[in-house]
Amino acid sequence: MPLTFDMPLEALLRYQGTNPRPANFDEYWERALAELDQTDPQVQLVPAARRAPGSSGQEGEFAAYYDLTFTGVGGSRIYAKLIKPLGSAARRRAGSNGKGPAILQFHGYSMHSGDWQSRLGLAASGFTVAAMDCRGQGGRSEDRSSVRGNTLNGHIIRGLQDALEGRPEQLLYRSIFLDTVQLARIVMALDWVDPDRIGVTGWSQGGGLTLACAALEPRIARAAPVYPFLSDYKRVWEIDLAKDAYAELHDYFRRFDPLHEQETALFTALGYIDIQHLAPRIKAEVLQGIGLMDTICPPSSQFAAFNKISSNKRYLLYPDFGHEDLPGLHDHILDFMCGL
Repeated sequence: MPLTFDMPLEALLRYQGTNPRPANFDEYWERALAELDQTDPQVQLVPAARRAPGSSGQEGEFAAYYDLTFTGVGGSRIYAKLIKPLGSAARRRAGSNGKGPAILQFHGYSMHSGDWQSRLGLAASGFTVAAMDCRGQGGRSEDRSSVRGNTLNGHIIRGLQDALEGRPEQLLYRSIFLDTVQLARIVMALDWVDPDRIGVTGWSQGGGLTLACAALEPRIARAAPVYPFLSDYKRVWEIDLAKDAYAELHDYFRRFDPLHEQETALFTALGYIDIQHLAPRIKAEVLQGIGLMDTICPPSSQFAAFNKISSNKRYLLYPDFGHEDLPGLHDHILDFMCGL
């Protein structure tokens, strides 16, 4: 097995992370969830104007397609594609209560939920599928947040100036993490979905949101993150990988703190939205895909989160692969989700 550029595998398996955990971290997230509890989701579920080829959405077809919109914290309207299996596809995985499983999907940084077509296999297998657009990124979800400081680019640092001034609830990823929970709650409440059979999955940012969702919604049954983003920010910076998806960390110091006078406070503030600190809350069974040559989300940052998960877990290791397609992993994830 080739040596990772990061640290030896034996060390990765023991690594517990570098980024500070705020002293009031648990209280922070309990307050956040309390705010979500008070947010009326105002759910709208309407037939999609544009459906996948060959799908009429009528009984007799294998799936129906919906545009789902709901309200997240701060009043932003969030969009997700939702596919409902019909007929024999729905019966294929229905339990004794007549309800079936669902899979939530989260996309990569700056992107969107993608095409309907990519979910057809899951729907044909009897899964309800909900794929969310992250607020303020490449899809249809809104970002109505108002923050101090830089808004030119970078969602990791959006709201960071507020956080440094004692208002960490302004961090944008707090809202995005809560959006994943709101989506999970909405899907769990659908009358054809079994709330005890919910899986979540995603790659990169989607992997980070997978872990955040499973941590903040304890009813999630299975989680399949792939090279999760949003973990162990200080480690990423210390090994000089604050570039590509993490470039905003480097840019923030250059623009706003060139002498690093606020370095400790900055990374502590980012600790509120560091998924490694949420990982101990996860109750779901976890399957994590990891590439040892990943220079976008370095292996140590991924293991920082994985090693803190106390529920049933395993990883699939790709020694020669980086932040790219991992051969066979989509099939492994499907097999894993078929256990729902």
